[in-house]
Amino acid sequence: MLRRVHRRPMSEINVVPYIDVMLVLLVIFMITAPLLTQGVQVDLPKAAAKPMKSEQPEPLVATVDAQGLIYLNVGGAEDKPIDADTLVQRAAAVLRNKPTTPVMVRGHSKADYGSVVGVMTLLQQAGAPSVGLVTESPEAKRR
Repeated sequence: MLRRVHRRPMSEINVVPYIDVMLVLLVIFMITAPLLTQGVQVDLPKAAAKPMKSEQPEPLVATVDAQGLIYLNVGGAEDKPIDADTLVQRAAAVLRNKPTTPVMVRGHSKADYGSVVGVMTLLQQAGAPSVGLVTESPEAKRR
């Protein structure tokens, strides 16, 4: 006669496969995370935007006209176009002296989108933590 052996069910979980899966996921996230942050970071204005508070320092404003020429509101000749290197140098100097200076970009409605994004990238290279876009309210345009 055969004896039946009663085995107790095992209550332990083998975690080795789970550790392998977690390590693979960790490697995947470590590789893909830097790729996700390569875009230009922009603080877009809200639809019902309020004017800037008067106690904030005067913003650093870079302007892109319809031809793609760049102007900066610091450095004396604000009505003369500057090149990309001058923009980075002047913006970096302002941001070194006053790191809390708001940075804005004014783009002409006919300006090339790539020119505006290029200026935003240059301002980030100069050390701007965030870049805002200057817009005109719809009510002001109708008048």
